[in-house]
Amino acid sequence: MHSIMTTLSPLDSPLARARTLLFVPGNRPERFRKALTSGADGVVLDLEDSVPASEKPAAREAIAAAWRDVTVAAVPLVVRINGLGGDAGRDDLAWLASLSPPAGVMLAKTESASQLHAVAQALPGLPILPLIESAAGMLALPDIACASGVLRLVVGHIDFMADTGIRCSDDERELDTLRFNVAMQTRVNCLAPAIDGVTVAIDDDARLQADTRRALNFGFGAKLCIHPRQAPVVHAAMAPNDVELEWARRVLAADQASGGAAVRLDGRMVDLPVVLQARQALARVRVDGSA
Repeated sequence: MHSIMTTLSPLDSPLARARTLLFVPGNRPERFRKALTSGADGVVLDLEDSVPASEKPAAREAIAAAWRDVTVAAVPLVVRINGLGGDAGRDDLAWLASLSPPAGVMLAKTESASQLHAVAQALPGLPILPLIESAAGMLALPDIACASGVLRLVVGHIDFMADTGIRCSDDERELDTLRFNVAMQTRVNCLAPAIDGVTVAIDDDARLQADTRRALNFGFGAKLCIHPRQAPVVHAAMAPNDVELEWARRVLAADQASGGAAVRLDGRMVDLPVVLQARQALARVRVDGSA
């Protein structure tokens, strides 16, 4: 087992700030390098849903064989392990503990803080991204969100729908309560911004853009991706548009001119909460000027 020594706060890490996390099946090692150079902010080597049960041992072997190369890449690397309710998850955990640590571990089917405690014991100091994919996981959110090691909460809405029998309309309003609760637990536990689930329509940019904007509206800061072409679309949708940028800059200029006092701008009052919203909009612009 490995402990992780770092002077960087987890909330300041590249994994905490990642806008896109791209899945790549663990049993497809020929795709690892392409994923790492795709432009996604992070890559998730998957041992769960994208890997058939019969191929999970081979997937671990493939990842281990490529481990030296993939863990030295500039892109944060996460491994998604199977839920701890079965042998596959426990085998994944023991296997991962024998390797040098990645940037984080994503736990599928998280339903209790005790499962996260088991991960933290096996992988001390490693940031954990629990996937909320069931009714039990949603009800346990207060305990899950405050568990040691949790960096960001992740919504797995496809599995959540399968677990609950919920059928969604195009805007997925039926899942508003799930996303709202994830957002609230993220805030009260001072976690890095939550990560929304995948958009399965790979070639539908309009749908991906709409899904990304909905995630932003709920205060989320990232989306899971299942194809490299999705990453730039998500990044562009997350960036503030010209109107938002102009508004934010004018708000900050008005606030500075007033010395922090409430001031009227375009017929509306600008006070501290509005200033904070303006700063949040500007924070969505990368330091290098990219989306």
